[in-house]
Amino acid sequence: MGELVVVGACEGLPGEVLAEARARVAAAAAAPGVGTLVEALRVRLAAVAGGVLAQVNAEVDGRRIRVQEVAAGLGDSLDRVVEALRGRIGAVTGAWAPHPWPTGPAAVPSVPVVPPGEAGRPARVVRRKEPALVWCSPEAAARTMDAMDYDIHLFTDPATETDAVVYRVGPTGYRLARTVAAGPPGRRTAPITLSPHGAPRLTEAGAVDRLVGAELPFLFFADPVNGRGRVLYRRFDGRLGLIAGRT
Repeated sequence: MGELVVVGACEGLPGEVLAEARARVAAAAAAPGVGTLVEALRVRLAAVAGGVLAQVNAEVDGRRIRVQEVAAGLGDSLDRVVEALRGRIGAVTGAWAPHPWPTGPAAVPSVPVVPPGEAGRPARVVRRKEPALVWCSPEAAARTMDAMDYDIHLFTDPATETDAVVYRVGPTGYRLARTVAAGPPGRRTAPITLSPHGAPRLTEAGAVDRLVGAELPFLFFADPVNGRGRVLYRRFDGRLGLIAGRT
């Protein structure tokens, strides 16, 4: 398994640190009792506001997963991400169970700190993704969101043939929003609430202004020209990313 684990890291980390990360992630994926195929493991270590980010992407029986943890030191972040990886492998290979919405401070999404030296500068998008959006039920989208450790997931809702998102929010932990307002989805077993409003139609600049002005962790909006759904979000480093479905 070790040779299948690829590690990428911020500059300055010695080879023995990378080797330790590789070995620990490989051991977690091959632990006794896992009983499943875990492959294409990729580990990313990066310095972020508040400490070190450890992120693992993998495929578990052909299903993509991602876990990421931030801690003050590299050792703590590796401890957390390895434990999270074990839990995520078990979660995606069993029957899906919705994650309850937390209470207390964890229920309030945190907004990443603006990188040093960028305070006062106009916010801008530094990363763009244009995936081919999957047509699936909101419940399937929620399961993908959990497996990939996202706070929001963009997909196309076949019931309305419009772009939509599910995102983590109280009180149930899952909410559905579409580019165009529509009625509740059909048969479902997940506790997904419904936004009664369609996504606001905004230019990219307008979306950036709204997200920054309201200090939001992410924003779902519709392109004013073609009506396609888009997600503007804050990365772990505090900069902005944009997801727009491939046209």
